[in-house]
Amino acid sequence: MITPLVRYHLLLVVVLLIGCSGSRPTGLGARDGKLLPCPSRPNCVSSQAPDERHWIAPLPYTGPAQDAWSRLTGIVAILPRAKVMTNSGTYLHVEFRSLVFRFVDDVEFLADDAAKVIHVRSASRVGYSDLGVNRKRIDLIRMRWQKAAE
Repeated sequence: MITPLVRYHLLLVVVLLIGCSGSRPTGLGARDGKLLPCPSRPNCVSSQAPDERHWIAPLPYTGPAQDAWSRLTGIVAILPRAKVMTNSGTYLHVEFRSLVFRFVDDVEFLADDAAKVIHVRSASRVGYSDLGVNRKRIDLIRMRWQKAAE
């Protein structure tokens, strides 16, 4: 038998888990070759950020952009809890959901063939700090990116 106190705690957990996903931010996508700027919170990294706190290097490539894009989508496809939301061939939006609390992070990639880089942006939807999760995710993708290029 479930007591009222246990029922209350279960309801609280369900509400918290549902609320942790947050709503998809408006403004995601590429506009004039730029991704959405990072907010002031430290839970975002971007290769287009003007400040050191949020900046992370883009993914460099040589050869045709289409080959680089195929390599990127192959890497993303095998990452756990990743769901591709948009893939235009030059812009990729992926939602990553955390294992326990189901927090959602929005990760974006934008090909810049003139510069031979793929710009990246990874941001948490909720909270203030992400304990470095977004930076670590991009570092993992970068490691696999470099390995796949060898």
